[in-house]
Amino acid sequence: MTQKIFDYDAKGILAKADITGKKKPGSEVYGRLFVLGPKAKKKDVIDQLKSEALAWHLKRAQKKAPIARFSTDKGPVWIIQPEFKADSEHAGLLEKSPYGLYRDLVGSHINQIKVHELEEVHMEFIDASDEEIIGSLAGIEIGSYKYRSVKQPKDYALKNPKFFIKGVSAAIKKEAIALGTGVNVARHLVNTPPDACNPTDYAKEIKKLFAGIDEIKVETWAGKRLEKENMNLLIAVGKGSDNGPCMVHIKYTPKGKKNKQPYAFVGKGITFDTGGLDIKPSAGMRNMKKDMGGSASLVGFAQWLHASDSKAACDIYLAIAENSIDERAFRPSDIITSRNGLTVEIHNTDAEGRLVLADVLDVAANKTGAQAPEFIVDLATLTGAMRVGLGIKVAGLFSNNDSIADALIKSGQRMSDGLWRMPLLMEMKSALKSNFANISNCAISPFGGAITAAIFLSKFIGDKPWIHIDMMAWTEISDGALSESGGNGQVVQALADFVTRKITK
Repeated sequence: MTQKIFDYDAKGILAKADITGKKKPGSEVYGRLFVLGPKAKKKDVIDQLKSEALAWHLKRAQKKAPIARFSTDKGPVWIIQPEFKADSEHAGLLEKSPYGLYRDLVGSHINQIKVHELEEVHMEFIDASDEEIIGSLAGIEIGSYKYRSVKQPKDYALKNPKFFIKGVSAAIKKEAIALGTGVNVARHLVNTPPDACNPTDYAKEIKKLFAGIDEIKVETWAGKRLEKENMNLLIAVGKGSDNGPCMVHIKYTPKGKKNKQPYAFVGKGITFDTGGLDIKPSAGMRNMKKDMGGSASLVGFAQWLHASDSKAACDIYLAIAENSIDERAFRPSDIITSRNGLTVEIHNTDAEGRLVLADVLDVAANKTGAQAPEFIVDLATLTGAMRVGLGIKVAGLFSNNDSIADALIKSGQRMSDGLWRMPLLMEMKSALKSNFANISNCAISPFGGAITAAIFLSKFIGDKPWIHIDMMAWTEISDGALSESGGNGQVVQALADFVTRKITK
């Protein structure tokens, strides 16, 4: 079925691609895209085109370079063969994988291909591995997305050519579509302006996205239900907005599930963050529609679960609110009792993300019996301190469990969706001491802000194995397959690899 969320059609450019390998060109001018594995000989491809291209074009194309582009009598040709560079300084954990190299190189050229306004592009893989093929196709899907092409298709969009792809199985195509659309759903949610993506509409659209899918159930807690559940931290953060807070639970239970206990994921969904009464400066508020990026990545991950027919049963919980300002807004020095009974003194209303996560983490951690999670992973655009420390391309990871932490970091490397482990220094918990409550919501000192935020969250996960990911969810520039600045779908691909390996090991 065609799925739409905030106008984004989750059946993108690859869904219409023909992979039979039998189609001959149906137009006079068409593009050809050759994607070569590391050991393939570029010269063999060039030799096939001698009768169609100028000699100097072919001579230049033979130079060692990851991209060769030239024209022929029949249309433009692209030959792509990435160059691998080892990273020995970080035990390979930040090294670009074959998947990532092909994704970014092929994806970065999809809009150049579309500029030619071709009716058809015939694509062929030569001596490429499954990983390289999936990366290339996911790159096409990711690279073809632009926000304005969705919102203003008549005015802005470059025409998508029909792809005819040789040497690709239906299973590979399916996985590439699942990864690409999962990333793009997350990107589109982050890019959607906050006047459209308020907590109420966001929750409704998530329900619409997964309506009619048997293995997915969506439940929303709002209003009286939040009060009944004593989710006072979530309520406090959202009560300054006309659009009240909520928790959305996406439950994915596939037929033939492979894990006895579900994997739990919790996402921060602050649809806009003014900072509250501790208001942000204007420059700091400019892109705060991205403060729901953790939840958006989990919606994209849920899209991947469904589209790939994953056998990993997952519970996804989204803590959704708008941190706004009016006479009802919560205040510095307020003391609020959390769902798990801890009293929290509000030191800063701009440290709101950890508050909404705390109550929802408690919901996930206290499931029992067959619903008790094997582990919990939370995703959040939580601290500026993490961006200062790691930049915007690599997310910080904190954990109380070495096994799952190592596995997720390795998945991030395989998918070029970088994660780096940070220390959960419990000796810093004294920075959250309060004279009036069990804990303060943030430290007075600016040092180690990402660490103290993680320590705060650790108070709400009980004894569960747990990972906290502090991420940006945004790119400032076009980067690889990401064709424009905006939401980047961070961690979606890493989570996809992570749960796949968990259920198949």
